Parts: sequence; structure tokens; C-alpha cells
Amino acid sequence: MRETTEEFDVIVIGGGSGGYAAARTTQSHGKKVAVIEGGKEVGGLCILRGCMPTKALLYAGEVSHLANEAATWGIQVPEVNADFAKVMARKDSLIKDFADYRREQLSDGRFTLVRAHAHFIDSNTLQLSTGETLKATSFVVSTGSVVGPPPIPELASMGYITSDEALSLSEAPKSLIVLGGGAVAVELAQFFQRIGTQVTLIQRSKTILREFDEEAAMEVEKALVAEGMKVFTGTSITSAGKKGAIKEIEFQHEGETKTVSASEVLMALGRQPNTASLNLEMIGVNVKKGRIQCNPKMQSTVPHIFAAGDCTGPYDVVHIAIQQGELAAHNIVYPDAPNEIDYRLKLSVVFTDPQIGQTGQTERELSESGIEYRTASYPFNDHGKSMIMNCQFGFVKLIADAKSGEILGGTCVGPSGGELIHEITVAMAARMTVHQFAAIPHYHPTLAEIWTYPAEDLADEIPL
Repeated sequence: MRETTEEFDVIVIGGGSGGYAAARTTQSHGKKVAVIEGGKEVGGLCILRGCMPTKALLYAGEVSHLANEAATWGIQVPEVNADFAKVMARKDSLIKDFADYRREQLSDGRFTLVRAHAHFIDSNTLQLSTGETLKATSFVVSTGSVVGPPPIPELASMGYITSDEALSLSEAPKSLIVLGGGAVAVELAQFFQRIGTQVTLIQRSKTILREFDEEAAMEVEKALVAEGMKVFTGTSITSAGKKGAIKEIEFQHEGETKTVSASEVLMALGRQPNTASLNLEMIGVNVKKGRIQCNPKMQSTVPHIFAAGDCTGPYDVVHIAIQQGELAAHNIVYPDAPNEIDYRLKLSVVFTDPQIGQTGQTERELSESGIEYRTASYPFNDHGKSMIMNCQFGFVKLIADAKSGEILGGTCVGPSGGELIHEITVAMAARMTVHQFAAIPHYHPTLAEIWTYPAEDLADEIPL
């Protein structure tokens, strides 16, 4: 082991979105900062294997779907074929641009960027895979997540792809079994279905997208089935194997044993925090199922070690990772005037078609908290602009406090749901009531005006 070469005010472990936010913020306040990145590529999950590449593919799938459905609007498209290699090449080009920009940000001289793996040997010292050691007064751990292990050993011996490998395929499989019903699983399932792969989706829980409003999840499931996908929920995988080049999955569903086969299996049963190699518990950091346990200041059980992003949770989305990284940085710089994280305005989006946008609290969360609330909904298939667009699925739902009328949450499952939901987040940020929101003029005909219908219903129901 070589001698320690340098000491820093702050060391950030992980160069993804949360880590970069923490490094940028601490450095802007005059701190000497190092960023440790051990991955083969710089950029983090969102840029390299998450948000950006999947959305590039999903948009290609949407264009293909609209071309196939063009006759609905009286437009004749003779034949639609997805050139998989060109779809992937465009995605790769976009991701290279995003990753190059992040690399430039980390290498522009504001920080010391160290390309190495690291683990703690004491609470102020990191051992690097290069042989060096680095010391710091404070740390921010933002190491993200990795694909979780398969639920049964037969899957490993049979062979499967993960969401990481799905983003680098050279050709689309003729048929695909998707194991899992979370956002990544459902998004990739719809992409492959829309470019010509026959997809079967198998989910353990009773609905897909179990973290979302149950009615919204069921609406997406109906849309997937309408496009030809086979969807099984409430299942238990019992075995996996191969017959020649064909892969088979056996599972229990509604009291019966079922077997499905395909040319490929996508194992998308979730990710787990990437913290196993850091030696966190050895230095006193409390870790539960891989997640670094933090207080609302994003501070671990070792006060000078903070965390941000998927390695701590509880919401594995990039804008919250950035929020956590910035807040951790503020609390390092201003320990006597700390801020606390506030998830009241948490946002979640699934980029399927229809999209789901969700903000604030769900009915399930409010019921568990004992908060009295009222809801009102309105369907897209009875709304002027969405009828013009031939949107057959989806609705908007507003949730308000039963006494004050303050907006507590909202769900939009339908066209541009991930965009439309921000209108409710803005209203919630201003602590608006449904009475105030209903009075805001909305242009006609637009998708956004659909929110006025549930707002008016709740304003009539809840007395001023």
C-alpha cells in the first residue's frame, strides 16, 4: 500500500447524477473535492443504462406504433419495418453525447476525478484499487445500483439478459419473456412488442407497476394486452430451462402450472444498491438490505458520511438523487444550518403508452396515514383533444384533503402523462386547493384542460 497522496475536504464516491450534484455544489462553495468513479464508463445509470437510452428506444417504438396505426387518421402507410440496428445506433449516438458531456463536466478542473474502485479502511480513509489511499473530512456515497440476482438458480444456468444487455443487443429477439413488472420491465416489454417481438410478461405481484396507483397500473396492462402482449400477474416462478435454442419458464398462476417459451428471457426483477464492496458496516454506517440508512439530512449513522441516489433510496429516480446530492452538499458546507429532504412533491413517471405520471401521495399512502381525502377522476376517451389523438386508455385523478381541499396528489395515465403531471406538482408546491386550481383558465382544446374536470368536481364536493 502506498502512502496517502492527498487529502480533500469532500470525496464523492460515484460520478452519476447524485454524485455530480454533490460534487458541483460543494466545490461551488470553495471545498476541495475529489470524485471517485470505478465504472468502465462515466455517466451513471441514468445516462448510460437507464433513463436516456430507454427513452430513446421507447420513442422509436412510439413512432413505429403510430405509423402502423396511421389508417386511423386516413393516412396510408404501405409497410412499417423497424431497422433494429439503426434504432440502436441512434440511441448509442445520443448516449455518447450525454456521457461525453458528463465526462467533460467531471474533468474540467473543478474536481479531482479518480478512475478507481474504492472502499473504506477507516471512516476518513479510502483504499483505492490503484493502491493509493485518499483522506477526506466528509464523504458523499452515491454509488447507484446494480441488477439484482435471479430468483431461482435455474435462470442463471439457462441464461438470460438483463436490462443492461437489452440496451446493447445487435438484433431484436423473435420472442421474449420479460420477468418483472416494474417500470423498466414494462417499458422495455412495450418497446420490443412494438418493433415486432412477441412478448410475454410475467410479474410476481397482483398488478404490474405495483408502486403506482393500482387503477393506473391496470389501465397500462389493458393497453399492453390490446397491443398483443401476453401478461400474467400474481405468479410464482418454479423452474427454468432450455430445449435447444428455446428458453422456457414454468410458473404458478391462478392455481395452475403454466409454461411459456421464447428465444430470449429478459430478467428485469429489480436492482439492488451498489454498496457491498464499500466496507460501510465496518466503519459504523448502518446498511439495511444494501441501502445506506440516512436521516432527513441525508446523513448516515456516521455523521460526516452522507449518501444520495439509489444506494440510499427510498425513491430510485434521478431528480430525487440530484435533490439528495445537493442537500447533502449543503449540509456539509453549512453544518450549523442544515436542510432536510422533503418528499412531499415526489414525482414518478413510467414512459409506456399510455404514460403514467404520479405526484404527491397515493390513496394507499393516505389511507395508511389515516388522512381523510376525496378523489375525482376523468377519462381521456371522453376528452376532446385526446379523442382527436385516438387515445383509448387512461384518465386523470386528483386527490384532495377532505376538509381544506388542498391538493395532496395526482395521477395521470394517458397521452403525455409524464408532462401533464407537472401541472399538479406546481399546484402542490403552491399549496393550492382544488377551488383555486379549478379557477385557473385552460386553453381549449388541449390535453391539459382535462385536469379542470376532476378539480371542478372536488371543488363542488368540498365546501370552502
